[in-house]
Amino acid sequence: MPGSARKEKFNMDQTKWEKAKAFHGHACPGLAIGFRVCDAVIEKMGVRESSDEELVCITENDACGVDAIQALMSCTFGKGNLIFRDTGKHAYTFINRSSGKTMRFYFKAKGEGQGREQFQEYILNAPVDELFDFKDVNVQAPELARKFPSLICEVCGESAGEHRIRIQQGKEVCLDCYLEYSRVL
Repeated sequence: MPGSARKEKFNMDQTKWEKAKAFHGHACPGLAIGFRVCDAVIEKMGVRESSDEELVCITENDACGVDAIQALMSCTFGKGNLIFRDTGKHAYTFINRSSGKTMRFYFKAKGEGQGREQFQEYILNAPVDELFDFKDVNVQAPELARKFPSLICEVCGESAGEHRIRIQQGKEVCLDCYLEYSRVL
């Protein structure tokens, strides 16, 4: 079993775990991964919850763990400090705008031979160095979130942010109504 040779058990913050579970709706190994990446970010980068956009998370998946990051680190799509880059990996890059430090956290632990609850308990109790690979990365922080005026789509009549409107046959149209043109085979 992974972690059988580890020296000390992680001392989990039960209040934070309950907060993550309440946000997500249930406990699961995926939520535990996100919960523990938050511990790793705090430990390895020396940061806390983001009050605005000073901490940015680039998540490479849209799985359960991202809910823990939103609940505990306050990196959210609405504030513009949660960016989705779909690689399907349990990997998360955090950028501290104040210090300029950037780190990528890759979940490396495997749950072969373990049941769902046993794997979740392992994730919640193992040292972060056993769960994640860490590396400093050279990633530019995204632009701070901007507000865009809304424009009305001339096809469906719904409003959309100006940065998501396209011109098609002389009309301003939303992405749902826009007919993509491509001659690529």
